[in-house]
Amino acid sequence: MNKLIRAFVAVFAVAFLLMYTVSKLNESEGKTAGNTLTVFNWGDYIDAELIDQFEKETGIKVIYETFDSNEAMMTKIEQGGTAYDVAVPSEYAIDKMKKANQLLPVDHSKIPNLKFIDERFMNLAFDPGNKYSIPYFWGTVGILYNKDLMKGKEITAWNDLWGPELRNEILLVDGAREVMGMGLNSLHYSLNDTNKQHLIEAKEKLDTLTPNIKAIVGDEIRMLMENDEATIGVVWSGTASELMWKKENLEYVVPEEGSNLWFDNMVIPKTAKNVEAAHKFINFMLDPKIATQNTEYVGYSTPNKKALEYMPKEIVSDERFYPDPEQTERLEVYENLGPNMLAYYNELFLEFKMHKK
Repeated sequence: MNKLIRAFVAVFAVAFLLMYTVSKLNESEGKTAGNTLTVFNWGDYIDAELIDQFEKETGIKVIYETFDSNEAMMTKIEQGGTAYDVAVPSEYAIDKMKKANQLLPVDHSKIPNLKFIDERFMNLAFDPGNKYSIPYFWGTVGILYNKDLMKGKEITAWNDLWGPELRNEILLVDGAREVMGMGLNSLHYSLNDTNKQHLIEAKEKLDTLTPNIKAIVGDEIRMLMENDEATIGVVWSGTASELMWKKENLEYVVPEEGSNLWFDNMVIPKTAKNVEAAHKFINFMLDPKIATQNTEYVGYSTPNKKALEYMPKEIVSDERFYPDPEQTERLEVYENLGPNMLAYYNELFLEFKMHKK
């Protein structure tokens, strides 16, 4: 009997030791709070050197993953396979995630660098009081065109894209809100329109654009425009800025009928395991010199007013990428249309893409 008891105690001790070891390993791997931070961001949307700097300054290991659409990001967070500590959704996605109870409130007392954010980008309709989100980048959707290939002709409006001289010369981003929004704006409708007749009109008008469309693509649009393989690209402003620094023959315009003014903010998903590190990371990214380096790498517009003081004047004075409040009045922020209407947008966009084929 004593031998049996001793054997039982030995087995129990080994089991306890194994459980303790596994617990510690999980902690080190970030499965509990530990010393790991998991970040979920858009592709090529941060200077990798800054991740290294954050790790050296804090001792926190960063696991960095990317997504290519708000919808893909929201789906993965909802499924809960990975416990992301920081994510970077756009404004309408933030509104949707709030309503789905997927976000934790941000503790502003742990983000002293929040004082450097321009008040223009705080307290916006999608997150009053910035309870759940902190500004990261902002910009517009517009038209990037090759001045040489246009042979002196200027592009100023969405409707210019229907010109017969642009046959097989236009690249579109692969996004339902962006492309349907372009169609709606070209008809002088809101890009948040929920009138189904208006949406059908926009889709039918887009169908007439298909002879001019070379391709509907993702990040490949950068390479194609850089290599002069297309005359026009419908792109986000940061993509345009990046390419214009490389090629002087490119020009960017926000169409006169109106377009999208967007905001990407940092949030803490409700499933986060390292909330303390999440606050440290957000505060780090808001440091003016860090924000400056990140802005010069990424190419989008920074909401950090102090960072603007460190940046070249020719950049911050360029109204194509830093439009003043009066100019942004004719632009619209994407609204959360709800699942049914968003599905309808996606359905029409898919039909348009099939029509293109």
